[in-house]
Amino acid sequence: MKRITIGFDLAKHVFQVHGIDESGAVIIRRRLRRSEVSGFFRTLEPSLVGMEACATSHFWARELLALGHEVRLMPPSYVKPYVKRGKNDAADAQAICEAVTRPTMRFVPVKSATQQSVLMLHRVRDLLIRQRTMLVNALRAQLSELGIIAAKGMANIKVLTAIVRDESDGRVPPLARMCLTVIIKQLGDLEARIANLTLNNLILREVTALHASDSR
Repeated sequence: MKRITIGFDLAKHVFQVHGIDESGAVIIRRRLRRSEVSGFFRTLEPSLVGMEACATSHFWARELLALGHEVRLMPPSYVKPYVKRGKNDAADAQAICEAVTRPTMRFVPVKSATQQSVLMLHRVRDLLIRQRTMLVNALRAQLSELGIIAAKGMANIKVLTAIVRDESDGRVPPLARMCLTVIIKQLGDLEARIANLTLNNLILREVTALHASDSR
């Protein structure tokens, strides 16, 4: 059987498939619900499947590779010039199908679940650090309204924290102290989580470096 080339336009719920044979004739033009994707590709002979590299593309690439298909991911900006008509799912799938066959096309390596997990670690840590900064700024802003100021820097947050926790400090009214204590507790929780992710990141780097040295 001749190998089919497929442009697979990804979505959250409804996917679009555009397939051509070796002569370039269109033999598949179909919409698939998420629950139908694996079953559909399982019925096909091993095919070349092109997809735009996006948030879910690595997952679907691994799924289709496991079914015996050859999968190539492409940067969306490289696929865009091949869209011949108004942007819609069918047109996108057709453009992907054409782009994946181009000899000068550049492809994105498919990431494993482990590689995606490493990226997730960095993203989550960065998110928590941004949240910590927001809480620190909020704590400073609220205390400044009471005339309480501390020098910049995370180290000086301990000074403000001590003031809030000191119930004998009359500069902080009881209601304000209750509200600010919520922020302080949240900060403490974030600090612990950031420290844990940082430790995991350091361990990961050491393991990666060890594997790299062993492979040489």
